[in-house]
Amino acid sequence: MKSAVVQLPGLNRDRDMITALTKISGTAPVTIWQTETEIPDVDLIVIPGGFSYGDYLRCGAIAARMPVMQAIKAKAEAGVKVLGVCNGFQILVEAGLLPGALMRNASLKFVCKEVLLEVVNADTDFSRAYEKGQIIRSPVAHHDGNFFADSETLARIEDNGQVVFRYAGGTNPNGSVNDIAGIVNAKGNVLGMMPHPENLIEAAHGGSDGRGLFASALDVIAA
Repeated sequence: MKSAVVQLPGLNRDRDMITALTKISGTAPVTIWQTETEIPDVDLIVIPGGFSYGDYLRCGAIAARMPVMQAIKAKAEAGVKVLGVCNGFQILVEAGLLPGALMRNASLKFVCKEVLLEVVNADTDFSRAYEKGQIIRSPVAHHDGNFFADSETLARIEDNGQVVFRYAGGTNPNGSVNDIAGIVNAKGNVLGMMPHPENLIEAAHGGSDGRGLFASALDVIAA
């Protein structure tokens, strides 16, 4: 499975993401710069975390309007899998690839800690290595991760099974409505999540709970 990592000014988790994808797939991803308008033939595109364009205006608002995002939209519409983590999630929302909004944390403070996630939907291209209801660990590090959607949108994504991960065990770090930590689009090929699974994939990290997400997305689940 071929993958690509998007690089934008201010994103600082690209190296972590490249390492995770390389270790799990055995092949290094290609990197894509903000001004590129064509994306190579890949199976997975990842927008990593950080602070694109200094988080000016709104988190992800400037990045969402870069030329590369039009190319990513076209790939997503064609069925290519797209993953946005932390700032990447914010960019996907700002680009209209995912519903809802990501607001300032309820505490009005940056949070950097480990949380628990419940796998709500294990029947997606990003979660099938897990079991429905499974509780996994994952680090978070963000200031604007408070997911919100109006009541109609919220009901729709809940009813459609678009909520993939929820904060569990009272560990919601940001006030997200319904404890939502990660969602997919209606088609199921675009996932956005605030936690950082790439930082918990091996023993050196203190655990490998995040590995299943990449194994699912890269189609390298052991039989």
